[in-house]
Amino acid sequence: MDALENITYDELHVGDSATYTRTLTEQEIVLFAAVSGDINPVHLDAEYAQSTVFKERIGHGMWSGALISAALATVIPGPGTIYLEQQLSFKRPVKLNDILTVTLTVTEKLSKKRVVLDCAIHNQNGVLVVEGQAKVIAPDEKISLERPTLPAISISGDH
Repeated sequence: MDALENITYDELHVGDSATYTRTLTEQEIVLFAAVSGDINPVHLDAEYAQSTVFKERIGHGMWSGALISAALATVIPGPGTIYLEQQLSFKRPVKLNDILTVTLTVTEKLSKKRVVLDCAIHNQNGVLVVEGQAKVIAPDEKISLERPTLPAISISGDH
């Protein structure tokens, strides 16, 4: 069983950290555009993107933000976490096929099971692309469950 297990509020300590890694693929860009409605041509149109400061297509900033959400939900604190706040600063563009690693580090434990975590996302070259801070309500009960199987989704056509 590929299990998801949380870290409860009582188990968390300032300085604890964990990582989550994902690659920005063509499919990720197109599906994120479809789900979010963000069809800015800098993400989808190579010819247009060539005329921008980036000189190529880039990923949606909030796709990177969504990786932080995924890390909070699946790694630290994990299942049962309630996301309350997020501050983000986009430092560098994320490019097609970049491998992003989210690092979450507990910086504060507050009352009412609130936890503050520093969030940093680096690409495969170690370059910081996003940084910020999240506040969550950490779970108070231990949860271990099987990782859900998601449907295979593919895109078709040229994008």
